Amino acid sequence: MKFATLKNNTRDGQLVLVSRDLTKAVAIPQIAGTLQALLDNWNELAPKAEAVYQDLLDGKISEAFDFDESKCESPLPRAYQWADGSAYVNHVELVRKARGAEMPETFWTDPLMYQGGSDTFLGPRDNIEMASEEYGIDMESEVAVIVDDLPMAATKDEARDAIRLFMLVNDVSLRNLIPGELGKGFGFFQSKPSSAFSPVAVTPDELGDAWDGDKVKLPLVTHLNDELFGKPDCGVDMTFDFPTIVAHAAKTRPLGAGAIIGSGTISNYDRSAGSSCLAEKRMLEIIADGKPSTEFMKFNDKVRIEMFDKQDNNIFGTIEQTVTEYKK
Repeated sequence: MKFATLKNNTRDGQLVLVSRDLTKAVAIPQIAGTLQALLDNWNELAPKAEAVYQDLLDGKISEAFDFDESKCESPLPRAYQWADGSAYVNHVELVRKARGAEMPETFWTDPLMYQGGSDTFLGPRDNIEMASEEYGIDMESEVAVIVDDLPMAATKDEARDAIRLFMLVNDVSLRNLIPGELGKGFGFFQSKPSSAFSPVAVTPDELGDAWDGDKVKLPLVTHLNDELFGKPDCGVDMTFDFPTIVAHAAKTRPLGAGAIIGSGTISNYDRSAGSSCLAEKRMLEIIADGKPSTEFMKFNDKVRIEMFDKQDNNIFGTIEQTVTEYKK
């Protein structure tokens, strides 16, 4: 199934089912008005939604309407939990190498993770409003999962079984604010503003054999100002797979239905695939030339993030955002 949330002047929007080709949608208030409501009672409500979805695919629903990604919120406009991992350790290794820092061996065995703000996500076509370009505005293209209720100390198998939906993410980062925050020894806060998620969240079966139960084996494509920036393969060089990072998040606490867990920036050792964030490209330039030549995002810069299946069909819809100056 594919789900989206349409803007409707409420905090949590209107849940709709979306056809596989992203052309048609239908609201399902008789089942659930919001995605969180569906997730709260997934085992009972998902089969009912599946029946409607099949009718939508078969063209049997007269109430179906044209799907417009520009009218979408993120699938969950707000969530009880948003935790982002760093599953591609080669990305971390590269960043540390560029500044001459040794990387502890534990980084290869114990995932990094931070808890982000989840009360206000951006819609997939919303502007990235920032008060200053001096913050070092960066995009980070990622994949995330939404999970069902999961007990504390869950196993990898339990974590895998709890994965209900996949989304794409633009985890906006303010690079010039990060060093000062990390220097305080208390983690990210101001340097991690609202993230944006893809127009559509999809069930694992929609990925076909690209989802092997551990990793999503497809490239994640990022364009910056309409030029290809990177298309690293999500299934390559992923040190910690999704069941591992979900179980890591649940090590000392239960996860509630609707919790979102991110992969971190997609990154491959094969640099010909490009990058998923500006920081990584800048680090490669520092290693090669002693200084970066790529600037962080400026006002009016535009980022586009997508994933295509092997038949070149857009799976999640498109995150497309422009950086604009925030004014009160």
